Amino acid sequence: MPLVTPFRHGAVDHDALKALVQRLRGTGIAGFVACGSTAEAGALDTPEQDAVLATVLAHAGGLPVVMGVSGCHMGQVLARVRSLAPQPLAGLLVSAPHSIRPSQAGLQQWFGAIADASAVPLIVYDIPYRTGATLDLATLRGLAAHPNLRAVKDCGGSPAKTQALIADGALQMLAGEDAQAFTTVALGGAGAIAASAHWQTAEWVACLNAVAAGDLVQARGLWEGILPWVERFFAEPNPAPIKALLAARGEMADELRAPMTSASPALVQRLQEALAALPRGEPAAIAPQGA
Repeated sequence: MPLVTPFRHGAVDHDALKALVQRLRGTGIAGFVACGSTAEAGALDTPEQDAVLATVLAHAGGLPVVMGVSGCHMGQVLARVRSLAPQPLAGLLVSAPHSIRPSQAGLQQWFGAIADASAVPLIVYDIPYRTGATLDLATLRGLAAHPNLRAVKDCGGSPAKTQALIADGALQMLAGEDAQAFTTVALGGAGAIAASAHWQTAEWVACLNAVAAGDLVQARGLWEGILPWVERFFAEPNPAPIKALLAARGEMADELRAPMTSASPALVQRLQEALAALPRGEPAAIAPQGA
């Protein structure tokens, strides 16, 4: 589960983060990702990231915690990775260096050096539309030979590459595009890192478990209820729609850090209508922005 970072009056809201982690940890999820892209990590300074990680670790209830790491300065990223060594982490989620667009040899060097420096396994975050760097199939196959590179968060945009890596079996493939989670797991992928699962979390877990077990009738029924929410949550930049919905539930303020902005009034209305249509008294009103 890639956690959002709650804010209130400009500061990290650790009480809301604690409550969120405590709610989610009992839903059947496999673990947490702190300070990923859904967490607005680029808008958090290092002490804030460390404090977020401390809160997540303190309340994860023994579930594995993965920490996001990104940047474009090799020395700074390696120093950051080494600074995290004392933490009881299950792994690091690491993207390609943003903006630089290195060669495939440069990308292999980047991930190899970080894997060498890390005390825990790496999940390669393949997300070229954020970094500008595309990881070729041959490069990922080369990285798979490193004993500290274990998995890929797959936002690479290539179904053929995804299927080839699943067939290889050397790297665990985790869907990073929420709408692709069903397909990835059905093809033999290991799971998903899905921001949409802040909502209907138990349904997400049941759906992907059913897919993995081959119970496609149950899985399709659950997916039919999940997919419309995925579409709403990514109608505008993540995590604004998710935070709007969590604010509607009273879990946090509808607050993001610039240059991110809250969900538009039109999308808030769509979320409001979708909540109002739910049975059994689910919250039907979106809290005011900044509440």
